[in-house]
Amino acid sequence: MRIATWNVNSVKAREERLLAWLERHGHDVVCLQELKLETEKFPLAAVHRLGYEAVVLGQRTYNGVAILSRTPLDDVQCGFADDDADTQARFIAATTRDVRIMSAYVPNGQAVGSEKFAYKLRWLERLGRFLTARVRADQPAALCGDFNVAPEAIDVHDPAAWEGHVLCSPEERAALARAVDGRLVDVVRRLSPEVRMFSWWDYRQLAFPKNHGLRIDHIFVTPALAARATAAGIDREARKGKLPSDHAPVWVAFDEGSS
Repeated sequence: MRIATWNVNSVKAREERLLAWLERHGHDVVCLQELKLETEKFPLAAVHRLGYEAVVLGQRTYNGVAILSRTPLDDVQCGFADDDADTQARFIAATTRDVRIMSAYVPNGQAVGSEKFAYKLRWLERLGRFLTARVRADQPAALCGDFNVAPEAIDVHDPAAWEGHVLCSPEERAALARAVDGRLVDVVRRLSPEVRMFSWWDYRQLAFPKNHGLRIDHIFVTPALAARATAAGIDREARKGKLPSDHAPVWVAFDEGSS
């Protein structure tokens, strides 16, 4: 079983790229973020032709998450189903092959100390409560997405320059750690503990050619699934070419025992 996650930064702008990538790689499960379109405008027919089922939570202009799978998806949940009135389309979950799959788009936070930063910290707290209530360590489950947090210095091209800034602040790192602590494993980092790798590069200042990036897209899995992980990587090729997303897909392969 091969699971991938990708912030496509607008399906409308990058539909051709998305479909070509799906056809080229054929991952079993794909989590998408930042769709930037309404649910009904997602290209379901084209995705179905490539052999995928899809569950989508869209939103006009902003946000949006989806899960694509080559096997049936059931027990779909949109949002955290808590008592928060938040209506932003940032979380969707479904089950396939007995694995609980979650696609998340964590708020960016704009700037440390801003209202959007406070919203980001609250959102991560809600995520932690959801995981505590809904995910067991012995259950095969994967939380995939754009977390807008680089967990450690190794995940940042220039840690000194980014220190204290949004995406790398101690508050965000602590909030993400609390959300997943004791429940989920950063499986990409576990498989490559000392490799500097990035999944996002700014469009400006030749950041991608210079490899001035951050690793903010992650696949967190329960210990039950982590034990089955055999390989992982970041698909830099998908970041190349004309009008790319500013993110690259992240993928993890699991042996048959994970399904």
